[in-house]
Amino acid sequence: MPPADWVNVRRGDLSETVDSMSPAALRAAVKLLDGAIHGPVSVPTSDRLGEGLVGTFGADCVELINGQNGWKGEWTWPRSSRMATNERPTTVFSEALDRGAAAAVATAGRQNLLISPLDPTTLPNRLLIVSRSRGPYQRTELELLASLVSTISTVIVHGGAGDHARQRVVRLEAILNVSRQLALARDTQSLMERIAAEATRLLDSDRASIFIWDRENHQVVARPALGMPGGELRLADNFGVVGNVLATGQTAIVNDVRQDPRFGASVDTKSGYQTRSLICIPLVDSEGQRVGAFEVINKNHGQFTNDDRETLELLGAQVVVALANTMERESLLRTNAQLMDEVSTRAQIIGTAPAIESLRSTVQRVAGTNLPVLILGESGTGKEVVARSIHFGSPRRNQPFIAVNCAAIAETLLESELFGHEKGAFTDARESRQGKFELASGGTLFLDEIGDMSAGGQAKLLRVLEEKIVYRVGGSQPIHTDVRIIAATNHNLADSVQAGKFRQDLFFRLTVVTIEIPPLRDRRDDVIILAEHFLEQFCRDARRARLKLSAEAKKRLIAHEWPGNVRELRNLMERLAFLCPNPTIEASDLAFILMPPAESASGDSGVPTGLSLSEATDLFQRHYIATALDRSRGNQAEAARLLGLHRSNLYRKMRQLSMETT
Repeated sequence: MPPADWVNVRRGDLSETVDSMSPAALRAAVKLLDGAIHGPVSVPTSDRLGEGLVGTFGADCVELINGQNGWKGEWTWPRSSRMATNERPTTVFSEALDRGAAAAVATAGRQNLLISPLDPTTLPNRLLIVSRSRGPYQRTELELLASLVSTISTVIVHGGAGDHARQRVVRLEAILNVSRQLALARDTQSLMERIAAEATRLLDSDRASIFIWDRENHQVVARPALGMPGGELRLADNFGVVGNVLATGQTAIVNDVRQDPRFGASVDTKSGYQTRSLICIPLVDSEGQRVGAFEVINKNHGQFTNDDRETLELLGAQVVVALANTMERESLLRTNAQLMDEVSTRAQIIGTAPAIESLRSTVQRVAGTNLPVLILGESGTGKEVVARSIHFGSPRRNQPFIAVNCAAIAETLLESELFGHEKGAFTDARESRQGKFELASGGTLFLDEIGDMSAGGQAKLLRVLEEKIVYRVGGSQPIHTDVRIIAATNHNLADSVQAGKFRQDLFFRLTVVTIEIPPLRDRRDDVIILAEHFLEQFCRDARRARLKLSAEAKKRLIAHEWPGNVRELRNLMERLAFLCPNPTIEASDLAFILMPPAESASGDSGVPTGLSLSEATDLFQRHYIATALDRSRGNQAEAARLLGLHRSNLYRKMRQLSMETT
């Protein structure tokens, strides 16, 4: 390589060097400054400066390199141009910095270079390289570059600061625009995908993922997770950089993951992706609680910086709000869908009899109030259906409806079931548990078979109804509860009060509004309407075409006394929907099920042939229990006595057999 030609660089700031500039240098300086100051705002100052220098020196490429960073380029113009590493005369580079002088030199690869150190105070160890392949540089060009060092240094320093300020404004505007877009997302999945896309764009990166912290299961769930099954990744909440960020609450910038012990390479191994660099911030909600992490991977150009940290933290604040809003909306939609399903399937009062029309009218009037309601009626008449209809027609429709069968709970457990208990309150209390009053707060608590509640349970219930405060078993903290009470019984509570079996003060508290449901035998015109309603429902569950009732079968159904009321009819239709072999139900299909008790006591079991032993056993048990309920006129406690069972065991067996227990 030929020896370099050297010219000392003029020291000092721009104001000190202007007076000593030649006319040509002065014109060049003015042109460079004008281009840097008045050029398009969207174009970085470095690009405008590079374009000006290429034009001034007839160059192919201009590059700024750092002597403390292995002579790596900090910027190049045009961006696609860069001097080959093996053509760099590093010895001349070092000498230029040592001498504080500019040099002109030709490389072995026939590149002609102008090399000049920049201002050592504001840009230490930086060299400006101007290169071209056509013709060597003249000394006048070398002297021109040496005289422009102060101008170039000023443009780089102050122009870079201006660029930084403009870029910050652009990022803030972009984040504001993103926040508007995030408000339009209607579900969590699309929201997270949109956030990840915006983050990669703003930070000029390859991928991004949002990690939601599942504290209960000690996991983080990442979405989107490209390359993973289902686009989802689950990790332990103490794993990798994300786990460290969640634990410390500190942002992590890792520009070489191979050098950071926190990085977990197993995810890359599983996905086939290669992570080079990343930035990860904690996501913090409005209460200051960490709820997840936001990670951006693989910077496309350069390294992650504090500017990227600021951008991601600002975006992260928008993310937390958007996620909370979207998740809340999804929760409300799920709740609404669930409630609507409940309304359509379990809260319909079916029938056209005058008594049922009157019942519906009463329910509509009562629903809009918070008055306690007592529902009277024989077992199986549909007391819980009426209670649900009141609840779902009330302002509390979007809050819980909790049903409790007072007769099915042992007296020793009743207080814990209704009011909850604290950990260690009794032998099996391994953890604190909310009672039904807490679970139903804001909604409706349905107390079925309240006439069978013990005297102790009645006293505690009365206290809660009067004070609207519950105390968990083993606890001393008062818990306010806002619950509407709907009670039901098949007993005559007035007689129970006279007999001293039911508290008079509780009776008056519950009977502000009393609704009586007529037995099915008193509204025979509704039998077929109900039967067809249940058949449609259960045939759908059985995945078969809807069964039809023959004329004789309808007559048989209407003539039956229905001691088990609507429950008996419902169970009958359920059995037929699953077991009737023909598309039309005939009277003969009802012979066994609706036979009088005397007939069923004969030696013939009456169980159809062709069933498996398990099916036949279940069918016999259902029929035998139904017979006991018929004999007791629907009183389940009396039926349990006839069957030689404890009342709670009867309820358990009925649930096993899919029989209605309320």
